[in-house]
Amino acid sequence: MKQMLLNRIEKKEIVCGVVGLGYVGLPLAVEKAKAGFKTIGFDVQSQKVDMVNTGKNYIGDVVDADLEKIVKDGMLSATTDFSFVKDVDFIAICVPTPLDKHQEPDISYVRDSSIAVSKYLKKGTMVVLESTTYPGTTEELIKPILEEGSGLKCGVDFYLGFSPERVDPGNLIYKTKNTPKVVGAIGQDATEVIAAMYRAVLEGDVHTVSSPAIAEMEKILENTYRNINIGLVNELAILCNRMGISMWEVIEAAKTKPYGFQAFYPGPGLGGHCIPLDPYYLTWKAREYGFHTSMIEASMMINDKMPEYCVDRAAKVLNGFKKAMNGAKVLVLGVAYKQDIDDYRESPAIRVIEVLLKEGADVTYFDPWVKTFREGELTMNSIPSLTGEVLEESDLVMVTAAHTNVDYEFVQKHAKAIFDTKNVLKNIKNRENIEVL
Repeated sequence: MKQMLLNRIEKKEIVCGVVGLGYVGLPLAVEKAKAGFKTIGFDVQSQKVDMVNTGKNYIGDVVDADLEKIVKDGMLSATTDFSFVKDVDFIAICVPTPLDKHQEPDISYVRDSSIAVSKYLKKGTMVVLESTTYPGTTEELIKPILEEGSGLKCGVDFYLGFSPERVDPGNLIYKTKNTPKVVGAIGQDATEVIAAMYRAVLEGDVHTVSSPAIAEMEKILENTYRNINIGLVNELAILCNRMGISMWEVIEAAKTKPYGFQAFYPGPGLGGHCIPLDPYYLTWKAREYGFHTSMIEASMMINDKMPEYCVDRAAKVLNGFKKAMNGAKVLVLGVAYKQDIDDYRESPAIRVIEVLLKEGADVTYFDPWVKTFREGELTMNSIPSLTGEVLEESDLVMVTAAHTNVDYEFVQKHAKAIFDTKNVLKNIKNRENIEVL
């Protein structure tokens, strides 16, 4: 089976499947199709399937013309019908792994996708999980599901592995195509074949490890590393404010050291599909071994409280103008979780808005990338444009995303007061109405 698959990969005879056509899955499906492998995308949302089949793009990291061409050429199609799994030789599962209301891993999407795949899994297929999860998921959860549902044996009839997604929305340098990949599979043959499949598609290096659990833990390490360091600078930012020291200037000075330091920056909290969530997967799994990840949990507590801290600071800014937060008109600039993207998953700016509303503020927002958002029971629309009148009528402007297509000099000129949680106004000389996190 190993040699047969390696030969078919070399000849580009492999038909690829991607389960989940979101921020991870669609770019991966596009790259596989562009590399010459016929690809089928699977998703339970018929709207996404219809858009893919008509060549209409909805993901920022996918080039519109690329999607249109590969669909027109018959290299990429999408479906809600999982029976087509029987036609594919390689399946990547790229579904969400959120947290539930108790802040514990919700692996229902992974489980349900694995069950759907298992019903139509055929001999000689490679299955790879890309969704971020706790160490052990591939071997403890997916393997039994696939074996039971298909009647096939892992390592003998099909290969199974884990290769963590590495997607950074809006990154102008690193995309799916050129970002290095990590592959860990069950057995050496599976590792070799799955790595060969990724090498045939991607330009980035493919690094193999000895097991899926190593690859699963590696992904958790990547994002926990960032979570902890961001927690450190957020905590120091709170301390520096009390000491009358600019944390931003401290970081710029520390950056001059050419070794042993990497710059991380404070902000209103963490957002996105990985950094705010992944550490919870590890802390949850660690309890199974009677282990408490104290450093990780401490950083999560610090980061989780930043939206409330920023609202407290905003209230103090208003207090300086003898204005209460209750009834104040607050304009929030940016609800995306990072600059210059339309993704607001887990955005701390939305948490800030929720706290502001709870405190009685009259809140509006402007975001040139996110025209509307829905989070739980809260739905809001961006104001159409950032006018001088809107700014002048606001009691406070809170900058919560560092979008580069906003005229901050114009904002400074017309705003009564600004609380800048991202330090985007750092180059503006007139700072009389600017408070920085």
